[in-house]
Amino acid sequence: MTTTDALAPATMTHRQVLEAMSGLLLAMFVAMLSGTIVANALPRIIGDLGGNQDQYTWVVTATLLAATATTPIWGKLADRMNKKLLVQLSITVFVIGSVLAGFSQTTEALIGFRVLQGLGLGGLQALVQIVMASVVSPRERGRYMGYFGAVMAVATVGGPLLGGFLVDSELLGWRWCFWVGVPFGVAALVLLQRTLKLPVLTSDTKIDLLGALLIPGGISVLLIWVTLAGKNFDWVSWASAAFVAGGVLLIALAVVVERRVADPVVPPRLIKQRTMVLAIIASVAIGIAMFGSSVFFSQYFQISRGYSPTAAGLLTLPMIVGLLLASTITGQLVTRFGRWKRFLVAGTALIVVGLGLLGTIDHSTSLVLIGVYMAILGVGVGSSMQNLVLAAQNGLDYRDLGAGTSTVTFFRSLGGAAGVSVLGAILATHVTDLINDGLASIPGAGAATQSGGSTSLDLSGLPEPVRVIVEHAYGDATALVFLIAGAIALVAFVAVLFMRETSLRTTVGDAELAELEGATARA
Repeated sequence: MTTTDALAPATMTHRQVLEAMSGLLLAMFVAMLSGTIVANALPRIIGDLGGNQDQYTWVVTATLLAATATTPIWGKLADRMNKKLLVQLSITVFVIGSVLAGFSQTTEALIGFRVLQGLGLGGLQALVQIVMASVVSPRERGRYMGYFGAVMAVATVGGPLLGGFLVDSELLGWRWCFWVGVPFGVAALVLLQRTLKLPVLTSDTKIDLLGALLIPGGISVLLIWVTLAGKNFDWVSWASAAFVAGGVLLIALAVVVERRVADPVVPPRLIKQRTMVLAIIASVAIGIAMFGSSVFFSQYFQISRGYSPTAAGLLTLPMIVGLLLASTITGQLVTRFGRWKRFLVAGTALIVVGLGLLGTIDHSTSLVLIGVYMAILGVGVGSSMQNLVLAAQNGLDYRDLGAGTSTVTFFRSLGGAAGVSVLGAILATHVTDLINDGLASIPGAGAATQSGGSTSLDLSGLPEPVRVIVEHAYGDATALVFLIAGAIALVAFVAVLFMRETSLRTTVGDAELAELEGATARA
């Protein structure tokens, strides 16, 4: 049984909500800033550490994998203990991982510390939205989600620019890409301690430890298989069969456990809701399309087009401006009219269109055209990502707020991790094929590629004819990644079409507030 020590405020002024959310906004800024700085600096980082394309993908995948695996656990804990304490804990873990990542001397060490970052990120990406849902009604939540979208956009704009400056700086260097967010993390902890007041839930049921181990275990095994298959072993092989069988077995056991325990990590009743199921399907597709494609923008601009990290960051501005405007404007409109489906339909449609157009680029495409295509993609993401969570939250009871929100976030991260892994593997293979075709007539061409079919991201030591062919290969191969991501995004569009729109609630925790009102009337 779950009890509430203090109920979420029934009414809060706009100023009170902003004060309560100030630390959350800063925490989200820290997480987004770290991700965008690293994404833009990775070509230089991997080159300096002597890494390759496979490791480039793993640096991104490691964080997504850890965040994905732990998101349901953070969400379930939020339904049974102090949400404020959990947010502070996740920030602390994230900051520690960032500091250690900055001291990395090898690519392997960097990947390990990125896993630690992912553990904290898993908490942040779920808990921030859970906390907001605890103090703001679904009807009013749109405007505040717009603020979160604005913060994400600022971090995404500032991240590549700051990352490019740090990477190009002889005095500082790429290690400060990990350290620069530490002061912001500390400030977020202080703000949260002073401004955030939340209801504290307690429960006398046992924690579902077995489910908490089986769910991330099964997902992790399958994601590792997706990452390694095709490079370390064939897709159809005994190794693949072992990975798939192990992952499926763990997930099957998790389903059995979740159906029997009193307080499961992912309550089966959530999966019976139509909107939740469709939101999960759309979240997976959007995660694959968004994370799995955008992470390769920096490679395209830096390796194929020859721009510096700073310039590469500036070239992503059209997408970020589109995201900023769309998230802010649609958030305000959702609050004003109480409707969300039209924005989800339009947003997912624009994601499909934007990725389809980006699937036509090559190493010589006009930067103006690329900017237009990126802006379309940004508007689509800004119109759909936060509103998808809002649609799912609107149908949840207060007792399931943490589990439901984290489930949607979990599947979006799952899609992102799988997307980066699969699309990264496809890109590496396609790049290698294009390079081998281009260098077939040049003596010593094999020196341009490494064992395992991956290519080095440090092109400075290559002869001029070889370097040009490698640059063109990256530029031409990236289009395939966008095409595949666009086809997957079409699934999200179809799922959103079948969602049944319901009016946004104007209360926080209907059952709890009704109980409070009844007690007040009796008094």
